[in-house]
Amino acid sequence: MTDYLNTFLPGAGRRPPRAALISDRPSLSLNGTWRFRLSPTAEGEPLDADFAGWDELSVPSLWQLHGYGAPAYIGHDYPFPVDPPFVPDENPTGDYRLEFEAPFEHAVLRFEGVDSCFKVWLNGVELGFTTGSRLPSEFDVILRPGRNVLAVRVHQWSAGSYLEDQDMWWMSGIFRDVVLIERPVLDDVFVHASYDHRTGLGELRVETSVPAELTVPELGLDGVPAEGPYTMPVEPWSAETPRLYDAFVRADGETVALRIGFRTVVVEDGLLKVNGRRVLFRGVNRHEWHPRTGRTLDEATMLADVLLMKRNNVNAVRASHYPPHPRFLELCDEYGLWVIDECDLETHGFYTIDWRGNPSDDPRWREAYLDRVARMVERDKNHPSIIIWSMGNEAGKGDNLRAMAEWARERDPSRPIHYENDWDCPYTDIHSRMYTDPDELELIGKYEEEPVADPEVNAHRLTLPFILCEYAHAMGNGPGALSEYQELFERYPRLQGAFVWEWIDHGIAHDTYGYAYGGDFGEERHDGNFVCDGLVFPDRTPSPGLLEFKKVVEPVRIEDGLRVTNLYDFRDLSHLTFTWTLEEEGVPVAHGVLEVPSLRHGQSADVALPELPATRAETWLTVRAVLAANASWAEAGHEIAWGQIPITPAPQPASQTPARRTQVSQATAAPPHRPTAHAGTIRLGNGTFGRDGWLVAIGGLDVEGPRLDLWRAPTDNERGGGSRELAVHWRTAGLHRLRHRLLGIDHLDDALVVRTRVAAASYDRAVFATYTWTAVGDRLLLSLTTRPEGDWPFPLPRLGVRLALPAGITAAEWYGPGPGESYPDSARAARIGRYTATIEEMQTPYVFPQENGHRQDVRWAELSGPGLPRLRVEGRFGLTARRWTTEQLDAARHRTDLVPGDAVHVNLDLAQQGLGSASCGPGVLPRHQLHAAPAESSLAFSTPG
Repeated sequence: MTDYLNTFLPGAGRRPPRAALISDRPSLSLNGTWRFRLSPTAEGEPLDADFAGWDELSVPSLWQLHGYGAPAYIGHDYPFPVDPPFVPDENPTGDYRLEFEAPFEHAVLRFEGVDSCFKVWLNGVELGFTTGSRLPSEFDVILRPGRNVLAVRVHQWSAGSYLEDQDMWWMSGIFRDVVLIERPVLDDVFVHASYDHRTGLGELRVETSVPAELTVPELGLDGVPAEGPYTMPVEPWSAETPRLYDAFVRADGETVALRIGFRTVVVEDGLLKVNGRRVLFRGVNRHEWHPRTGRTLDEATMLADVLLMKRNNVNAVRASHYPPHPRFLELCDEYGLWVIDECDLETHGFYTIDWRGNPSDDPRWREAYLDRVARMVERDKNHPSIIIWSMGNEAGKGDNLRAMAEWARERDPSRPIHYENDWDCPYTDIHSRMYTDPDELELIGKYEEEPVADPEVNAHRLTLPFILCEYAHAMGNGPGALSEYQELFERYPRLQGAFVWEWIDHGIAHDTYGYAYGGDFGEERHDGNFVCDGLVFPDRTPSPGLLEFKKVVEPVRIEDGLRVTNLYDFRDLSHLTFTWTLEEEGVPVAHGVLEVPSLRHGQSADVALPELPATRAETWLTVRAVLAANASWAEAGHEIAWGQIPITPAPQPASQTPARRTQVSQATAAPPHRPTAHAGTIRLGNGTFGRDGWLVAIGGLDVEGPRLDLWRAPTDNERGGGSRELAVHWRTAGLHRLRHRLLGIDHLDDALVVRTRVAAASYDRAVFATYTWTAVGDRLLLSLTTRPEGDWPFPLPRLGVRLALPAGITAAEWYGPGPGESYPDSARAARIGRYTATIEEMQTPYVFPQENGHRQDVRWAELSGPGLPRLRVEGRFGLTARRWTTEQLDAARHRTDLVPGDAVHVNLDLAQQGLGSASCGPGVLPRHQLHAAPAESSLAFSTPG
């Protein structure tokens, strides 16, 4: 019978929830190879049938990633009819069977995570069932000598699935560890370790399920009663200085090892404080993910996440939207990350039906809600890194959420309560929102947010600190405007930071697509690549978005005039060394070490510039704050922050006005060249033009273009929903299918002038583009003027020129911002320097192909290849170079769709539209939008030997 699948009850036969403890009791891991059978319905086949023909499946794992069924991605709608608590008869069900021998008789059988519901039998005796996929479940068992048989039936769908509508892949199985533990003496331990920042004293007491002794060698406690309390000087725990004390609790022959961190978390004076100080979250939302194993993670992968976060200035993690593997929290304790631990609860799919029947306000679901919060709090209560309990995510409003908060607050009053989806905040200690735009965020920071009708609600909210539990949707190329957000967080104390959505792209490794996303597995309904919205790619390679985030949130500010500010919450700067390098047009000419005071939190100092040699070309002083010694998460020399100070300004870019041409002519001691007709072509200096006025060669290098270009392959943010979907406006306007009409060619004494009108079919709006070519010495100079005509009610993707070069071009060298891509609202991570890259390295491999690889404000670039003349371009321009056209990039749906062609396609841009975050957040801020307006740009081309 499968009645348990359609019940409001969360489970039966389980032990009460308790802490995850490291005990010396004998244990037996049941991870490994199990026998497995998949059935299409919940009834399945008899478990005691002959299993000789069953397959083998590794535990832990998700069966869809081993060829049993297929993954399915849908962002918030339910993938089954909404008929709570009932689920479809078509309910894939996996039967697991394991034979084992155990060295003990009385034991606890612990499952760390099973999706979504399972029933368990030992030696043919039913133990019980449970829901709550990402929460532990334990059963008391009696083992027999010799062979024991464990059988587990796992259902993909259950009533619990209505409470697990998180934005992620729907996949099933025993995906976390299974272990047998000899029946413990110490069933539970609850550590209370507070810190008084005024006295420097810590207070320690430990609740235990039976009388026990406590030993903390560093604190001089040896075999004392665990309940305490004990007061003594301690070093506090924080994310910046994660000081842990090893402790041991003993009772009747069992020893539990603990790592204790002393800290006090309060909401006081309208601020969230830890150890007496306001903290500022530089956070990320983290799903558990690996491109080959899904939500089944090994310790190496969890450690990789923690190290990457620490090395990129992330200081906080929201466990979205379920408690993570317990080992991850141990790593957060050890390496230092603030954690919001979030309950395994989301009912987002009820949004689609206007929240009718939402379980959050249905008393029949109360026990299931309380069960989930209890299993989270009890499991994770001893982690100092966890400073906030979150009741869940996007589950609407309702009394069950209030009941959860009340239970958590009574059980553990030492941590504030968070929940975002009820903006009235009646039972929370933090006012939390998602994707609030900077204008509204500033009003909140000023306590001037728009009030609601109930004055009591307003009064209560104004006493609460504010965080953005999600912002800066990191989908594809972006997010933009991180700097604008960070400036507000630092200006207004009430605004205590934010958490980027999210940490990692959930692409699934795929032989054909490279990485697969929603729809690639034949799902009935799906949300496409919305599952790929992380700061790191599926293989954990940092994206440009992560590098931008690291720069924007860096805890040390190095500004013009060499002013250094300490933005850490607690620590001084004594752990850092400040190095400097002087570069003249990207070439190092001097370096050294700066003497910077050991500034305390919030302090600034003006540091004297070092003695520098004289330079003539554009020169920048780069100052880097690096680790002075090895840390647990990075080696000495790891860069924490940097700043660049201009020393010698750049010369003014060449202009193509007559007066300026005269200056160039005098400087080069050569008169301007005259355009001449030759065998159906036009020659000007070392440039050859077709009769239609387009450049076809320069200095022996074949060239096609340059022509005016307004189009870019839309980013995920430009394909966002509703009015934010810029890509729809652009396509409707025909910007991807522009036509060029030659208006005339003028042969002047010292110039070739090509006049064009650029427009799309069906519309009368256009851009007039005039190309004025001159040649001085070996340089071919282009002055481009553009003038829009007609109504342009939307910003442009880009404004510049496009040209094609031979496929033999293999590399680019440039002077300007780099080494990675940069855009108007995502450029802080780019530093001025001289860089080289292959054409392939100029691309950013987003899972869903889109505009990428743009380097803005380049001063000069050289494109080269074996046996070909080098093409040098000078001016101030944005550079993009790739082996496929923008149209091919636009048409691609996976990385593997992009096949190199017979040319290298180069864009030289006057400007591009910003990126924004409109895939699930605000669009491009006004200051970063590119609106149609008259414009001029100047470029110089040459083919140096």
